[in-house]
Amino acid sequence: MRTGGWILLYIAFLRGMNVPGRSVKMEYLRRLFTDMGFDSVRSYIQSGNVFFESDETDRAVLSTRIGDHLRGTLGYEVAVCLRTVPELEALIALDPFKDVTVTHDMRCCVVFTTERIDPDLALPLISPKKDMEIIGSTAYDAFVVWYLINGKAPAAKGFQERALGRDATTRYFHTVVKILDAAKKGAS
Repeated sequence: MRTGGWILLYIAFLRGMNVPGRSVKMEYLRRLFTDMGFDSVRSYIQSGNVFFESDETDRAVLSTRIGDHLRGTLGYEVAVCLRTVPELEALIALDPFKDVTVTHDMRCCVVFTTERIDPDLALPLISPKKDMEIIGSTAYDAFVVWYLINGKAPAAKGFQERALGRDATTRYFHTVVKILDAAKKGAS
């Protein structure tokens, strides 16, 4: 896919990979990205995190291309949230959960969105069930605390989708740190 322009290392956070009823082996997912002409394709854990290089700088074009290919191949919609290594570094540097006293029944999450988050969203914002709290955001990422109820995490459908948009995917903050480390290890 190299055409002489700048090559960017992207991290694709894909929604709905390896959840009940949607099992996709990472080897197959990597092959789908390679088939689209992307270089240096790698994946991290089984939840739909793919690293790849492209000279395409128009993120909307790239997301649409990937989403269309995945929908055509897998048979269902997949939200494609693209980030770069510098963007993840900046996100982690914010240390968004530094003021949260984490207990065993809480999870600190990053919600990656495909659409801009409403800049007028009044934060913090607590769900009606009091099982999640949006404590901060950037233009395309939200920092959410999940409160486990009977050991179970809240569903992203409902409150989180209404506040942040349907085309989004969630990762635990500590997993985002590991994803960034893995992306950087393979970067040229």
